[in-house]
Amino acid sequence: MGRPVLVVVDVQERLFNAMDAERRDDMVTNVKILVTAARRLGVHILTTEQYPKGLGRTLPEVRMLLEDTTPFEKTTFSCADAAGFVERLQALDADHVILTGVEAHVCVLLTALALLAQGFRVSIVADAVCSRRAAAMEIGLAQARQAGAVVTGTETLVFQLLGRADTEAFRDLSKLLR
Repeated sequence: MGRPVLVVVDVQERLFNAMDAERRDDMVTNVKILVTAARRLGVHILTTEQYPKGLGRTLPEVRMLLEDTTPFEKTTFSCADAAGFVERLQALDADHVILTGVEAHVCVLLTALALLAQGFRVSIVADAVCSRRAAAMEIGLAQARQAGAVVTGTETLVFQLLGRADTEAFRDLSKLLR
């Protein structure tokens, strides 16, 4: 039986500043909730950085939560084409890949399409992704949905991972969602 893996795609300093100003702060808040929930529930986390020399590193407030996670550095748009990425998913026995990050219509979408083609179940957390323009984000999410990805929300995904309310993890994580 496979396991879920959370992938934080290219939430980098220079990319973040170019994102839709109306959405980017909420996106980062939701990425942080997802990373915190994944850590608490033992869900593996992978992170990527698109050309970090030019676009900077992962945002400090997100990087702090990622602890010892070493980002996959890439110049490809799909994370699946980054050296060792798919092999790492396979080594983790992943069957469900949860995507967050930027941009929804480029790297997140192309990763989703590639992983779906390789037989992974894919969820994109709509309120934890962003693009420079809202219309581009909507197009990216629609295309991912048409290809078979599940488009969901942060709160829904956290409750899905929790599965039940009578646990210490639920008591801890429900505070994040208030």
